[in-house]
Amino acid sequence: MKKSVTIIILLLIVIVFGGSMYYLYQKNSEDPVEYKTEIPVKQNIVKKAVATGSILPLEEVLIKPNISGVIEEIYVEGGDYVKSGDLLAKIKVVPNLNALNDARNAIDESKINLDDQKRNYERQLSLFDKGVISKADLERAQVAYDQARQSYGAANKRYDIVKTGTTSGFRNSANTLIKATVSGMVLEVPVEVGNQVIESNNFNEGTTIAAIADVEKMIFEGKVDESEVGRIKEDLPLEITVGAIEDQVFDAVLDYIAPKGKEENGAIQFEIKGTLKKQDSTFIRAGLSANASIILARADDVLALKEALVQFDGETKKPFVEIETSEQQFERRDIELGISDGIYVEIKSGIGADDKVKVWNAIEEDEAN
Repeated sequence: MKKSVTIIILLLIVIVFGGSMYYLYQKNSEDPVEYKTEIPVKQNIVKKAVATGSILPLEEVLIKPNISGVIEEIYVEGGDYVKSGDLLAKIKVVPNLNALNDARNAIDESKINLDDQKRNYERQLSLFDKGVISKADLERAQVAYDQARQSYGAANKRYDIVKTGTTSGFRNSANTLIKATVSGMVLEVPVEVGNQVIESNNFNEGTTIAAIADVEKMIFEGKVDESEVGRIKEDLPLEITVGAIEDQVFDAVLDYIAPKGKEENGAIQFEIKGTLKKQDSTFIRAGLSANASIILARADDVLALKEALVQFDGETKKPFVEIETSEQQFERRDIELGISDGIYVEIKSGIGADDKVKVWNAIEEDEAN
């Protein structure tokens, strides 16, 4: 009897020990990490490149004088709208003494010639009345007298122009009156009353009196890095964000990409330009800094997944994800990817909207956070 009890006790001990060992084995064989899952979402994905720059008028005209002098009056200021031909400023001429002296001498010379031709004409007229000379001789004397009289008048006008910048009969078209050559908004008037200005000629670009532009036609002018220029092309859409105008995006079209880059701070930059679409409700000031998102590709309302959840086969380099089939049990699914914005990637095939995708790099993600 005692022997049977001993055997039963030993058997129970063996069974309990074996069960304990099996339980520990099962626990050790389980993955110590409990993986989280995420499901794909429907959203828009935009692949883009970013350029920094500013907003500028498409055409900015600099108004410069055709005569040197001192600003006597200014009739406009920045922000005013003007039409072509409107008066902007008036210049008071400061005559050059050498030019003034030459003009004075020209008057004296023409006066001497006029007096001489007048005496000759009167003499010829007297001879003609006596029948000594022909009518043709008299007419030649009269022509010479008329030419001398005209030269004398021209010399006087030239003297007035050198001294005052204008003369009788030319007040409305005088060089001293600076007028707008185009219609638009006055962006700036960089001179003040009393400032000396220089005329625009072949040797000097002249002093700017005013800058005028059509603010209805604005462009984005910026630069992109050489690493991005190979991915962009003309006619791509742009989304412009202006730092001074919050919560508003302006549409534009890429019109120009510079064929030659310039080195800036050790990197090659390429200039780009894009025309903004007309904005009726928002006034964009010239010179505002802005950022442009160049839309390289776009997919609207597509199935998307975080790029961090996508794995790649070590041999084939093809993408795949792990789908949860039961609690903490996963199987591999090959997928086909579309465009990516750097965070989310388009899923073209392989999984559905309800599939739970394994967050396989959760540890690394937590450490990064």
